[in-house]
Amino acid sequence: MKLSPVEQLFTLFNETALILQEELSYSYLEALADTGENLFQGAILQDELSELTLKRLKKVYEEIHLVKYSNEDIRKAYQLVILKGMKENVQPNHQMTPDSVGMLIGYLVERFVKQPSFRLLDPAVGTGNLVTTVLNHVHKNITAIGTEIDDILIKLAYVNANLQQHPVEFFNQDSLEPLFIDPVDAVIADLPIGFYPNDIRAEDYQLKASKGHSYAHHLFIEQSVKHTKPGGYLFFLIPNGLFESEQAPQLHEFIKENLIIQGLLQLPTTMFKNKQSAKSILVLQKKGENVKPPKEALLVHLPSLSSAVAMDKILAKIEKWFQDSKG
Repeated sequence: MKLSPVEQLFTLFNETALILQEELSYSYLEALADTGENLFQGAILQDELSELTLKRLKKVYEEIHLVKYSNEDIRKAYQLVILKGMKENVQPNHQMTPDSVGMLIGYLVERFVKQPSFRLLDPAVGTGNLVTTVLNHVHKNITAIGTEIDDILIKLAYVNANLQQHPVEFFNQDSLEPLFIDPVDAVIADLPIGFYPNDIRAEDYQLKASKGHSYAHHLFIEQSVKHTKPGGYLFFLIPNGLFESEQAPQLHEFIKENLIIQGLLQLPTTMFKNKQSAKSILVLQKKGENVKPPKEALLVHLPSLSSAVAMDKILAKIEKWFQDSKG
C-alpha cells in the first residue's frame, strides 16, 4: 500500500531520529531537531557518529527529497513526530495547537489584517506549529517573530520553519522579560495557562496580581498589547473561563482601556477532554486613531470542525459579519 506524503515524511523523521537517539543517547525530541537540521542543511552535522550510523542515515535521507512535498505535508508530518516525542516525555504545558484551530486563526488573520505586508508575533511559539500553520494559510508577505523560553521547543520551531522555507526570527527567552523587537501589526498566541512564578518581573505589569502569583496568560495579553501597533490585531486562544477568575476584573478593565473586542469564537467542546479545558478564539484590536469598534462583535459558537456542511454555514455567517461590520 502506497504511503501518503505525510506518512512518508513521518517515517523519514521518525526513523532517522531513532537512529540518532540510539547512537547519541539523548532525547527523541533533541534527535528530531538534529535530523531536521541535517535535512535542511543537506549534510549530516553530528561529528561523533560511527561509520555504520552515517551510512544508515545517508541511505534514509537519500530516499526522500523535501522539494517534492508541500509545506503543509512537511508541517503535519513534523507535528506528528513531535507529538510522538512529547508523549514519551509528557509536559502538560507543551500542548500543540490543533490543526483545525491553527487554520481557523489563519483565516481570521487573513480577513482582519488588511495590509499586504505585515509583521506578526507569536510570544508563545512552542514548536512553531501555530505560526507555520498561519504562514501556510495567509497569502501575504509576513515577517514573523517567535519567542519561547524552552530551548528544545525553540530548536524544533527553528527547524520546523526552515524545513518549510519560512524566514521566522526566533528569540530563546522568557517572553515576559523585555522583548527587543519593533512593534508588530498582529499577534497570534495559544496562551500558556497558569501562574507566572517570577513575582519580581510581574511587578512591571499592570495585570499583576494584588497578592500571590499573577496569571501568566494575563501577562502574555498585556505584553502582546505593548508590542502591537495602534490599530493592530491580536488573536488569542483562551480558556473559556478567562473572564471568570478572581483576577478577571483587572483584565476587563485593561481590555476596556486599551482594546476593542472584535470577536469571540467558541470552539466545540467535543475538541477537548472536558468542559473545563474548552477554549475559544478571542480577537482583539488595539485602540488607535481612526479605530472604530464594529457595529457588534462577532460572536460565534463553532460546530464540529469536521462537519463541512455546518462549517460552511458558519463561515458564510462570518463573511456576512465582515461585510456588515467592516464594510
